[in-house]
Amino acid sequence: MTAATAAVAQAPARRAPPRSMHRDRVWALRWSYFFLALFAIFFLLPPVYMLITSLKTSAEISAATNPWWVYHPTLANYVELFTSRQFLTFFRNSAVVSVFVVTITMLISVPAGFALSRMRFWGSATLATGVFLTYLIPETLLFIPLFKMFTVVTDWTGIELINRWWVLLIVYPTLTVPFCTWVMIGYFASIPRELDEAALIDGANYRQVLLRVFIPVALPGLIAATIFAFTVSWAQFLYPLVFTTSTDQLVLPVGIITSLIKGDVFNWGQIMTGALLGAAPPLIIYAFLMDYYIAGLTAGATKG
Repeated sequence: MTAATAAVAQAPARRAPPRSMHRDRVWALRWSYFFLALFAIFFLLPPVYMLITSLKTSAEISAATNPWWVYHPTLANYVELFTSRQFLTFFRNSAVVSVFVVTITMLISVPAGFALSRMRFWGSATLATGVFLTYLIPETLLFIPLFKMFTVVTDWTGIELINRWWVLLIVYPTLTVPFCTWVMIGYFASIPRELDEAALIDGANYRQVLLRVFIPVALPGLIAATIFAFTVSWAQFLYPLVFTTSTDQLVLPVGIITSLIKGDVFNWGQIMTGALLGAAPPLIIYAFLMDYYIAGLTAGATKG
């Protein structure tokens, strides 16, 4: 018998886990899948119903038939929206506003997050907390003061701010900048200090540290903040409803409601189609960048 064989023979045999522990694990997995299935069904039923309704004619929607089945599928609702000048205008306004808001948000949030997480100064921690608390103020409390402020500015300067799509570039960052700054603070704080200390020793200034060291490393956090800013600016409803009224100035969420609901007549087929098409850009972004989004939001969760 060799030494290796003897060692194996003398080694104590591994004890199998108790049968009760295995049974508990199996039941835990079963309950997890059960609640996961309930969760998926609960959240997937609305978009599935929207898709089914978008494939129906108005006559079939009004008929007393099974609402979960399409007897005569048609793409007429999609064709009508894609050939509608109004819908294309709404879509263009939403795209332009979202791109500009994301750009403005990141230009403010990234330097602010870097400064509050790395450049320690008096009151930096309090200011960082205040930035996040600003995000917690609901927009339903902000739109009336903002409307009054724009009215005063119009009276003083003669510049018409109401009913202009570009006014959304001013009000949307009040929703996106605080949260994105907080996300960047958490992500920058999770980066080891040895990186920026080494760069500073090599003669780099803070601007170079941010651009050449932190931004490449903090790519998941940047993507998470960008996705959040885009989603908020794309799906926002209250602010464009208050600050824009003309058809050519409306964005997609408000344009669908105002143009497809006329009095007590609801064009449900096109409403559902427009809602699906409006949800497509954020859905595509989340589908490809979900891992980065989760990594960016969870950064700094275990490190203060």
